[in-house]
Amino acid sequence: MRILVAGHTYIVDLNCEKLRVLAKLEPGIEVTVVVPKKWKPGGVQNRIIETEYRDEDGFKIVPISNFSQNHQGLLTFGADLIGLLQKFRPQIIHVEQGSRGLAYTQMIILNQLLGLKAKNVFFTWWNLPYELKLPIALLEKFNLNHSHGIISGNQDGAQILRQRGYKGAIKVLPQLGVDETLFTPNPQPELATKLGIFQDDFIVGFVGRFVLEKGLLTLLQALINIQDKSWKLLLLGRGDLHDELLKIATENGIKDRLTIAESVPHHEVANYINLMNTLVLTSETTYKFKTLTAIGWKEQFGHVLIEAMACKVPVIGSNSGEIPHVIGDAGLIFPEGDDQALSNCLSQLIENPDLVHDLGQRGYRKAMANYTNKAVAKQQLEFYEQLINNN
Repeated sequence: MRILVAGHTYIVDLNCEKLRVLAKLEPGIEVTVVVPKKWKPGGVQNRIIETEYRDEDGFKIVPISNFSQNHQGLLTFGADLIGLLQKFRPQIIHVEQGSRGLAYTQMIILNQLLGLKAKNVFFTWWNLPYELKLPIALLEKFNLNHSHGIISGNQDGAQILRQRGYKGAIKVLPQLGVDETLFTPNPQPELATKLGIFQDDFIVGFVGRFVLEKGLLTLLQALINIQDKSWKLLLLGRGDLHDELLKIATENGIKDRLTIAESVPHHEVANYINLMNTLVLTSETTYKFKTLTAIGWKEQFGHVLIEAMACKVPVIGSNSGEIPHVIGDAGLIFPEGDDQALSNCLSQLIENPDLVHDLGQRGYRKAMANYTNKAVAKQQLEFYEQLINNN
């Protein structure tokens, strides 16, 4: 099977592991990944990334000249894409720029003009209802009408696509898996000593951006509610709430229980997760954000959950977006923004070591069965095979 995947996500080599695994699942699978030649992510990475060609037997990364260097929806590719398509002649064309991506429209049209007869697939994370105006509404309608299959990163996204009239095949599957060789149970005594963490401490952990929609103020209040219990809070990340978190902790006399680790490289995140007795994802749905085509945000997946689960660390999550589906019965779930309910979840774990162990084991089994790069790649290949066989 010849599979072409296009998306700016894969300018980061770490994000390509699932596709590398996909290329090795069966003999005869070839995966070519099209990435923009130049991309400017913005944010903390305020620089232009220039991608490089790679050839690893059945797996290739091919930089293609691009228009727009920092807008997913406006990204399109140059004429060198035509030569690649003619030479590779993919059976699957999979574009990861959403339902309204111009790059996907471009691929659909080239698929037709070049007579490739490939199956058109796109990936989307979007999980809130939306209304579109012309001409974007026509663009999405064209893309949906010419899609043989869609991969949605969450259940809500799949439901929205059905509501928008799509009747074809949809698979709910995360964009990226977890590397179980990196995220694995592994005690960290030296790091614990460095951070002033003792063996009997109950460490509540968070990994992510310090912003309102991640619910950190709810997490802090939940811990303030149970000051009489033995816990410490370990926050990995950075963001606008940094100073406010310190201020609230100081005012409530818990600053000495708070440790903040900023700018931790991704390959070291697992070490910090392994210090935690529970990882909490407190995301809260908001309608304050606005783009050209949509309003609002709610948690689209929560990748850090499966990283913690792979480390046998029990997870607690709010009911925002995909979080309850990711956790299932392998952790605890509370209503978003409800600090008292979160306090109750934390108290259950602090007071019950057997529950901590049980949820850690359940989460690990679920992560290994569903969320490793190999598990995700297998499900993706099965979906492609389904599309090809349904002529």
